[in-house]
Amino acid sequence: MNAEFMSALAALEKERGIKKEILLSAIEAALISAYKKNYNSEASVRAEISEEGAIRIFASKTVVEEVFDKTCEISLEGARKVNALYEVGDVLEEEAYTKDFGRIAAQTAKQVVMQRIREAERGNIYDEYVEKENEVLTAIVQSVERGGVLVELGKTDGILLNSEMVPGENYEGNSRLKVYVLEVRKDQKGPQVVVSRTHPNLVKRLFELEVPEIANGVVQIKAVSREAGSRTKIAVHSVDPQVDAVGACVGQRGARVERIVAELQGEKIDIIEWDADPAIYIAKSLSPAKAVMVYVNDEEKASRVIVPDAQLSLAIGKEGQNVRLAAKLTGWKIDIKSQSQAQMAILEEIDSLGEEDYE
Repeated sequence: MNAEFMSALAALEKERGIKKEILLSAIEAALISAYKKNYNSEASVRAEISEEGAIRIFASKTVVEEVFDKTCEISLEGARKVNALYEVGDVLEEEAYTKDFGRIAAQTAKQVVMQRIREAERGNIYDEYVEKENEVLTAIVQSVERGGVLVELGKTDGILLNSEMVPGENYEGNSRLKVYVLEVRKDQKGPQVVVSRTHPNLVKRLFELEVPEIANGVVQIKAVSREAGSRTKIAVHSVDPQVDAVGACVGQRGARVERIVAELQGEKIDIIEWDADPAIYIAKSLSPAKAVMVYVNDEEKASRVIVPDAQLSLAIGKEGQNVRLAAKLTGWKIDIKSQSQAQMAILEEIDSLGEEDYE
């Protein structure tokens, strides 16, 4: 080790953000371990690295009458050459001179520095990406594995687990796609970034990126319900009466929402205007169906919605998807009936009341 090596450490401190003192402390600890291993010594050892890069190893030795282990013992005669006051049982620190330890020391120092650089880089990458949790990143598909899809996220890789993949989506090598960062985990090989294509917040973040009115806070996203790969409902609200929340999200000639639909590979998106009145909000949540009337039960947070006969299937949706997403969006239970069904129910109730009176 020399001044050139110390200059290299100083450069690493500047470039990689690793303090030189931390590296020197690690090197000293590694040199002590290497010394003990190389000389099979159990002595208490201390390493010292000067500012010029010179290494000195000091071993603590016990003063004895007869030496059996030179690495941790020194004769009384030898000790008194250092200081005439030493007695048997005293401990002195002696510099260890070894003709071939320089090569071992240099090799050990290099290994420690490289290891610390890798650890520091992994730490820096973790710190950078843990701040990206709950954000959207652009990923490049690397390969499709049994457990999911490996993607490149810039400085590190990510994993799109099978459970976070959209059914039917095709993940071709080198293709680009937007992903939602679910979690960043620490791992011995480096940070592991878990991403998602199915999370409802992926749609939310895409709208925030695409719609300036959302980014600046004029339009707020109140709720999102999603069945990934099929349909999403998003409720928005404008804090400025002059700004149309739905129109801002749709964009001129539908350009904004179309870009998001394209990113989600054709997933349908219903943009709904949020309303503080539960009945109005529930009615709007069933879009594209139109409600005739909405009854709400605040205590049970349940509602009954009447729709035209021709729109019953539209309100319910294929396999109940539309009403299911509306319920998730609003947080209310929704029972849908057609006008004919509602009228029939009223007539049956009237008939039953009449029978009771007759009895």
